[in-house]
Amino acid sequence: MRPITGVVQHYPWGTTDAIPQFLGQEPDGQPWAEYWLGTHPNGPSTFADGSSLAAQTGELPYLLKLLSAERPLSLQTHPNSHQAKHGFEQGYFSDPNPKPELLIALTEFTALCGVRPIAHSVELLTDLGLVDLAQQLLAQGPKSVITDAYHSRIDIPSIVKACAASTTKEAQLIVQLNEMYPHEPSVAVALLLNLVQLQPGEAIHLDAGNLHAYVSGTGIELMAPSDNVVRGGMTSKPVDVDLLLSIIDPTPLESPVLTTSSSYELGGVGIRISRVDAGDLVTADVHSLAIRDDGAAFYTAPGETIETTIGCWAVLGA
Repeated sequence: MRPITGVVQHYPWGTTDAIPQFLGQEPDGQPWAEYWLGTHPNGPSTFADGSSLAAQTGELPYLLKLLSAERPLSLQTHPNSHQAKHGFEQGYFSDPNPKPELLIALTEFTALCGVRPIAHSVELLTDLGLVDLAQQLLAQGPKSVITDAYHSRIDIPSIVKACAASTTKEAQLIVQLNEMYPHEPSVAVALLLNLVQLQPGEAIHLDAGNLHAYVSGTGIELMAPSDNVVRGGMTSKPVDVDLLLSIIDPTPLESPVLTTSSSYELGGVGIRISRVDAGDLVTADVHSLAIRDDGAAFYTAPGETIETTIGCWAVLGA
């Protein structure tokens, strides 16, 4: 197990203290949004002697991150394999790969994850007095409502006003989002998504077409090393509503939270992230990166042993 150093990403939505404290460093007043471990060119890891991880491993098929959100990230989705390949050939995606993601909560973690089951949304909308919207959802489905919201055929202020009169956590989040992004269509769309509140150790898997946004909290994220993100709003970054509408999967997601486990597979990539407790002996079956509970990160070559005196999360073969 060779120590490696990752790269900090100071995005505006990050917390100022969670990641530096986890890494045993002093906060510097900047938002520490993400800490990247891997070979991605935008944040390549290095060994103690300054040599690159990529020189040892080649391009890794995954990116391991610490992520800490003080405020919500953009409402976004990612393409599937076919969409990514086509988009890359047409020049509007930066690479031809999908971008599945897996997040394990280290603290209580709040996220919007996938379209909520229709019956639950109809009940919520009816309770909020948004009867016409509930009827449209029931008759025409979530894609119709999402499309109408983004094409300004739904009155966003009336939705926010209805939410302001409610004490439900779903409605109050809409009010919070509207304060940051007044009357954006994505604020209304968020009302149709599963509001997930993870406890430490719980996880969610974000597959292609899943409309999602992290809201707050700190976690470990494992993903394919793709830059293919399509944003609908709640961001200062570029958005592409038409592209988003063409690739989202509006199929309701019944159970977005994965069954709590010591090992979670990142579907389609051939890897998993597993808990390795102090004293365990685990053989790395891929180029393995691990991050310990004290923030130290390590690389282990295939066939070598992962052994730690402090528990860690390690990337292994599926």
